[in-house]
Amino acid sequence: MEISLGSLPFGLDFHPSDQLVAAALITGDLHLYRYNADSPPQKLLDLHAHEESCRAVRFVNGGQAMLTGSTDRSILATDVETGATIARLEDSHEDAIYSLINVTESTVASGDDQGCIKVWDTRQRTLCNSFDAHEEYVSDMTFAADAMKLLGTSGDGTLSVCNLRKNTVQTRSEFSEEELTSVVLMKNGRKVVCGSQSGTVLLYSWGYFKDCSDRFVGLSPNSVDALLKLDEDRVITGSENGLISLVGILPNRIIQPIAEHSEYPIESLALSHDRKFLGSISHDSMLKLWDLDDILKGSGNNISQAAESDSDGDDMDVDNKVTSKSASKGHAGSSSNNFFADL
Repeated sequence: MEISLGSLPFGLDFHPSDQLVAAALITGDLHLYRYNADSPPQKLLDLHAHEESCRAVRFVNGGQAMLTGSTDRSILATDVETGATIARLEDSHEDAIYSLINVTESTVASGDDQGCIKVWDTRQRTLCNSFDAHEEYVSDMTFAADAMKLLGTSGDGTLSVCNLRKNTVQTRSEFSEEELTSVVLMKNGRKVVCGSQSGTVLLYSWGYFKDCSDRFVGLSPNSVDALLKLDEDRVITGSENGLISLVGILPNRIIQPIAEHSEYPIESLALSHDRKFLGSISHDSMLKLWDLDDILKGSGNNISQAAESDSDGDDMDVDNKVTSKSASKGHAGSSSNNFFADL
């Protein structure tokens, strides 16, 4: 299935339990579609959510609302059923918002162009944490629930680890030679996999975040802009040349190309709630929904899940020295941090 969005999309997310998909556009618009394998997608909402570019979208609170983040520094909460504005926080960051992810059922994290990461409670409507984690834009984030740690990648070429319990930036990696664009946790949390602008995929062992333990250099000569975890051994990658590939991690190998957006850069990838569809958005202004069973045929869908043996003790938190700026603590309840402030 293909949906022409009319403008460059930056953000993509699927509803957690229904056949709904949302796209955030450079125009500041937010689109919501209902999809079905047996009929054309139906546009349910077309809202002008922000005056400037809408860079990210996430379903929150069990899918009742959508959050969007913008270059105008605002975060907007929109009702999924009616399209009505629930609330808007005008000055959520001091700089343009670049990324937004779900952390838990009731918390989200946002990252801005100057390297600040904030964690918000969407039900208590307050700011929980604020971290000065990077020197440049926060390109992507992921959450390690067992350790209560938020990992971020940045245009400054570093991987950060933010400890939510202690409200500190626990560590930050050494600067790599290229911008880091995306991040996922794999191998049951023992490996952190990062995409980069050079096309190299960097692997960090859990607890050893200062430098990568492995580099996969044969994936793409173009920037790997999007990573989507399929299972503990395989990741779906989206590259600047428009190619979407299925890639094995440890052993590192290209299993097969699985889809493409001609030669247009892939902006984001996502899986539907039932894992039947892979969603992709690109600079061709298209949202494409791929039948996951069809594109994975012949790719070794039932490969062995045998664990890799690593010699560096991945379950230990070794990097204890904080090398980044000190974290600043959020003050819940102050007017500037009231997430769903009264309109």
